[in-house]
Amino acid sequence: MKRTIPLFLATFLLCSLLALPASATEAAQAAGPGRDSAYYPISVEEYTYGDFDELRIQKVYQLSLDDDPSLIPTEDFERNGRLYYLLDMTRKDEVGVDTKPHVQTVTMPSDTNNMEKILQTLDAEIETVTEDGYTGKLHLDHTTVKVTTDGYATKTGTVSATRTYPNLSDADLSLVPKTISDGGRSLTLADVQWSNSTQESGEGVVTRYTATARYTGSTSSKYATGYTVTADYSGEVSKTGCNVVTYTAVFSSTEAPKDSGVQDGEPVDASGIKRPLMIGGAVLVLALGGAFVYKKIRRR
Repeated sequence: MKRTIPLFLATFLLCSLLALPASATEAAQAAGPGRDSAYYPISVEEYTYGDFDELRIQKVYQLSLDDDPSLIPTEDFERNGRLYYLLDMTRKDEVGVDTKPHVQTVTMPSDTNNMEKILQTLDAEIETVTEDGYTGKLHLDHTTVKVTTDGYATKTGTVSATRTYPNLSDADLSLVPKTISDGGRSLTLADVQWSNSTQESGEGVVTRYTATARYTGSTSSKYATGYTVTADYSGEVSKTGCNVVTYTAVFSSTEAPKDSGVQDGEPVDASGIKRPLMIGGAVLVLALGGAFVYKKIRRR
């Protein structure tokens, strides 16, 4: 009976220790090492370190003060047959320059709709300052230039034409046409100037008259009152004085297990490597503990 007690205790302790790695693994997975990351590095550098040319990878992230650094990926991953694990993470607060694309629409009046003339009046680039303090140079996008008509108005005018009717028998208005057609427009007789001359014929002296008639009419035409030109200027604007935080993650490496079955670049679950070590340690502790308990019982 005395020997059964330590054997029972040893068995119970062994089962408890074997359950710990699995529980630890599940807790680690629940904590989210493999969760999707919200950030991507601005630079990745692979280099060797130390006398033994240890392969390392350095990833640099730039976050704003409102960003959550816990979303930076720090899980183990495999690349080119080596298992990389997080060695160190540094933080540096600094004043940076924030840049972003910007498009600005410019509107201007024009007295012509001739596109060639309009392009000559537009600046090739402009300086801009946005409402939130970003500055930069923007360049004209020729494909966005548009011309619209502001409106139309009607213009009226007067036209006139002169006709001469010679060799008339008398200075009689009935001999002069009252209307004429000139350039597709109908004109009305406005006034007549008369002149005369004498001619000798077999019947004696004959007086002949010449009528110089002036005709008038009105015209109307529609014209554009003006034009509006719109054009887009695009480019990159920047703003200095933005607070940014630079995080540098350094990953060291070791040879990856040959039977890991993980593709390069994928996160690695290190529990499969740590579990045998923990089991071996547990067995060693049990052996020592069992021997100690056994000796105590025999002494009794």
